[in-house]
Amino acid sequence: MPKIYSVKEVAEILKTNPSFVYKLRDAKLLRFMKLGGYKVREEELEAFLEFCVDKDLTDPSNIKWLDGTPYEEEIKKDVV
Repeated sequence: MPKIYSVKEVAEILKTNPSFVYKLRDAKLLRFMKLGGYKVREEELEAFLEFCVDKDLTDPSNIKWLDGTPYEEEIKKDVV
């Protein structure tokens, strides 16, 4: 049985707050399902974390590489 996390649990795992997790959802960077409230499968969270390597997601709608150069939007659509 796969693990499923609530928004609050995802925020705790990412060491952030629930509002940032909703920003990730709105930017379509993290896929959710709605079962009463929004939930994320463990596999989706792991894929998201792999995607985040070497990137600055401080503003999920404006992703940059850690060196500050803009991230190519076309690549993001293929990965997520």
